[in-house]
Amino acid sequence: MIARLALAALFGSIVGLERERLLWAAGLRTHMLVCTGSCLIMLVSAFGFKDVLGTPGVVLDPSRIAAQVVSGIGFLGAGTILLKGEVVKGLTTAASLWAVAAIGLSVGSGLYVPACVATALVVGILAGVKPFEERWRDRQRGHHLRLVVERGALSVDSLHALTGDYASRIRQFVLAPAEDPEREIATVLFSRLPPSALVAIERRLGEAKGIVSVEILDT
Repeated sequence: MIARLALAALFGSIVGLERERLLWAAGLRTHMLVCTGSCLIMLVSAFGFKDVLGTPGVVLDPSRIAAQVVSGIGFLGAGTILLKGEVVKGLTTAASLWAVAAIGLSVGSGLYVPACVATALVVGILAGVKPFEERWRDRQRGHHLRLVVERGALSVDSLHALTGDYASRIRQFVLAPAEDPEREIATVLFSRLPPSALVAIERRLGEAKGIVSVEILDT
């Protein structure tokens, strides 16, 4: 049972990481929680009522209880989901509620070890995976640099030479005239850059000849 729960978390992380790459609202942790909760509910349905089945005068379908909880917890989870502009908030909370419902089912069925393991996994997903998730999102997020340069001092080729190994991360390069006729304003969009690389590029460009100033713009 422990191996199944761990494997479910692993499979959920694989799907969640793929969704995270596209920056969907339901990302890594949400998928891991849903998969872990589903596995635990299945364990409860399969093994939680074996001591009752076969008792004279008792006829029941244990799987119906798990099914009703699964459908019922969806209404509670939906109440935690909020839409703010184009950003969806609360999906991870909804998934954690759903997983906690499965943990409650397992404890009520006497499946203490799976419940403990699932609790540890859920806490680990919520607390331990978040830094990796945020780091991954920072790498995927686009970053704009605004450069004030002397006229004719910066081109696509010279920009590639200055950025070195990160030249392949350049997605957009726009050069426009400035108020000073002797200067130009360049806007460069980088994608999938870690914060440390962005700072290194800013420092390298700031030290280059012909570049007056470099500014990181939030996106």
